[in-house]
Amino acid sequence: MEITTVGLDLAKNVFQVHAISCTGEVLVRRALRRAQVMPFFRKLPPCLIGMEACGTSHHWARELTALGHAVRLMPPAYVKPYVKRGKTDAADAEAICEAVTRRTMRFVPIKSVEQQSALSLHRTRDLLVRQRTQLVNMVRGLLAEFGIDIPKGLTHALAFVRRAIAGEAHEVPKLAAKVIGALAEQAIAVQDSIHRLERDLLAWYRSNDLARRIATVPGVGLLGATALAATVTDPSHFRSGRQFAAWLGLTPLNNSSGGKERLGRISKMGDQYLRRLLVTGMTSLVRRNKHHPSAADPRLNALLARKPVRLATVAMANRAARAIWAIMVRGEVYRTPALGIAAV
Repeated sequence: MEITTVGLDLAKNVFQVHAISCTGEVLVRRALRRAQVMPFFRKLPPCLIGMEACGTSHHWARELTALGHAVRLMPPAYVKPYVKRGKTDAADAEAICEAVTRRTMRFVPIKSVEQQSALSLHRTRDLLVRQRTQLVNMVRGLLAEFGIDIPKGLTHALAFVRRAIAGEAHEVPKLAAKVIGALAEQAIAVQDSIHRLERDLLAWYRSNDLARRIATVPGVGLLGATALAATVTDPSHFRSGRQFAAWLGLTPLNNSSGGKERLGRISKMGDQYLRRLLVTGMTSLVRRNKHHPSAADPRLNALLARKPVRLATVAMANRAARAIWAIMVRGEVYRTPALGIAAV
């Protein structure tokens, strides 16, 4: 019998394979070392291969697709219900093999090398920003022990850090100044690395038409536009803008039963980084409207008059997500709408 469907449980060194025929008979159930994976699949006729969407999955999907196989990536949470009992690599591979054949299964589009390169810039920048915050907070805490209070804001903190590096922070004892100077040098180095990554993101943004069109949405800047362009491979994978917003976790949880609708807080499913960028962008839009009320969006002012600020920013992020989906699908740019008229 010929193999038609394969479940591949990914790992760093030892991969598990579960292969079946068109009748469901198990033909292969074995472990493969990393060097054996590609030779094994080269010998197989074109078949359906299922994998969980996880680290390295997009790389293996591209490699196996190049061999002529049909590769499908699935969210691990959707594969878990098919695991019969226990947690072993063999059981996981069997569950993947069964889940990939389900008609209602949802699949993850395979990302290109260019998209993953852009996302690596985002992930690295996000890590460095957290490290910069930790270093600055450490400096603030040490200085507070000597009665020195730095004004709020990163600009003031980095200004003091540069003074410490130059040896101008005479109010700090000499022994403590050595420690603070070491932290200051590290904070400045991290800040320089962040600036270099942002320059690389700006260059990628200028060369990517989709990112430039997404950036026309109010409140969506360089980071949000490039992250969305690099993450969303196929916007037609979503049936509507609402489904796209639900994928980002910006729609309310539905706990309805017996004909009664019960909507709760937002689901917070999907990509946490994208959701955070959108909500942060809408928060900056609210702040800008407060300082420039003459240029404020009347819809935003009406929403803020009825709802709390945080609820309003999340609602605006939901609206922005729908507009972004329409931009990606239709190939257009955002146009400021009149009241009651769609944005795109």
